[in-house]
Amino acid sequence: MNADPAEQAHPDPCCFVIFGASGDLTRRLLLPALYNLAASDLMPERFALVGVARGEDTDDSFRARLEEALREFSTRPLTRKTVARILKNVSYVQADPEQEGSFERLKAHIEKVETDVGTGGNRIFYLATPPSGFAPIVTALGQAGLVKQSRDAWRRVIVEKPFGTDLESARKLNESLLEILQEDQIFRMDHYLGKETVQNIMILRFANGLFEPLWNRNHIDHVQITVAETVDVGRRGKFYDATGALRDMVPNHMFQLLSLVAMEAPARFDAPAVRAAKAEVLQAISQYTPAEAMKNSVRAAYEGGVVRGQKVTAYRETPDVLADSATETYVALKLMVDTWRWAGVPFYLRTGKALGARKSEVAIKFKEAPFSMFRNTPVDRLAQNFLVLGIQPDETIKLHFNAKAPGPELEIGGVDMTFRYDDFFDAAPTTGYETLIYDCMAGDGMLFQRADAVEAGWAAVEPFQKAWAKANDRDGGKDLATYPAGTDGPEEADKLISRDGRAWRPLL
Repeated sequence: MNADPAEQAHPDPCCFVIFGASGDLTRRLLLPALYNLAASDLMPERFALVGVARGEDTDDSFRARLEEALREFSTRPLTRKTVARILKNVSYVQADPEQEGSFERLKAHIEKVETDVGTGGNRIFYLATPPSGFAPIVTALGQAGLVKQSRDAWRRVIVEKPFGTDLESARKLNESLLEILQEDQIFRMDHYLGKETVQNIMILRFANGLFEPLWNRNHIDHVQITVAETVDVGRRGKFYDATGALRDMVPNHMFQLLSLVAMEAPARFDAPAVRAAKAEVLQAISQYTPAEAMKNSVRAAYEGGVVRGQKVTAYRETPDVLADSATETYVALKLMVDTWRWAGVPFYLRTGKALGARKSEVAIKFKEAPFSMFRNTPVDRLAQNFLVLGIQPDETIKLHFNAKAPGPELEIGGVDMTFRYDDFFDAAPTTGYETLIYDCMAGDGMLFQRADAVEAGWAAVEPFQKAWAKANDRDGGKDLATYPAGTDGPEEADKLISRDGRAWRPLL
């Protein structure tokens, strides 16, 4: 994430190696993102793409499938010149960590490509595989000498969330990766940070003298972070029943938003300073006792209903989901951040599937103005002051405030001031991966997670995981609430926030 767009330039030449090259992630997102970078003239001058997977394939067949994927999933109109630039130096290698000798063949292939294309020995290994493959692949890369850096050539590895399933597994994964790689070689990607509105949170806070003086416990009443989805579990029943909303969304997407909102101002706008500030926030989240964890959380699963005119069956009736499943498709949490800035300010988080609207936003609720001066006037209440950062589907920044209605009588109403990215910036459609891939090529780790931040995130959710596991063992998860598909969520989530005299912002 370059601080000055004018300084953006072609990254170093490199060989981009994708493990899981035959999968959906490559076809739907990675290849279109590479195309968009090339169309914006932000690709290396000398670039090679090597696909790696377990199945057999040829260079020509692989190239043809990539071109077909571009035509199907590109977010921009295609040009022959740009397609040719991406696919010019494409090749395919069959390799598997469990297949003896395959990584030696991969090494020989990459070294030949580097010589032919002139990429200078710089390599990016993108692990577009299930998380279970991360450690074995990195271990095999290390044993083959594929990730050893030199003064003249860098080697980097991209892994996507989830980074573990709990604190213990996250630690083990970090240990496995760090046995082979240096921390600055590991780019732990959360694609949520590729969204422009998410990246803009820091700019909004620290590049404007207007907001930062108010960004503290003296002026902010509470913060709401919402990631609501209309999609149901669909055909992912087996995966989702072993995962749930907490693991799937909170330690990564939602904590990335929380850390950007709550972090202290970094000393410099660079990767080490920004990542350290974000990690400190996650480390400061209150550690609840089991009783506190149950009190400050709600978990629920959707029942049958209608979402956007489409009938949705109950979660427990989904194929490959246990009929008595205690897995949550919705979670709401109340968290506290134990820092001087945020003492006493609650952070309310909620995320769920099969809800009534698709909406991701961060809402900063400011403390209300004293009402005393309006006593003995027709004014009976004041509108709430919110600063709302809309992430999807609309990328916006909204400020809700009070204003006098026209006329001789004193009438005060709530009004909105809205900034829409589309109104001011002519941004071409993206996949959300472009900035992240470009930053990795440039060696900028600002938008990627460090090991300590990953572990701090899991440490913050561990009390909820343990408390819910005990509840499941005790009574089969009878505390699991339900909500009709197509609504705002369970009533229990409303009670979680209303007991503090507050209310969720409506989804619809």
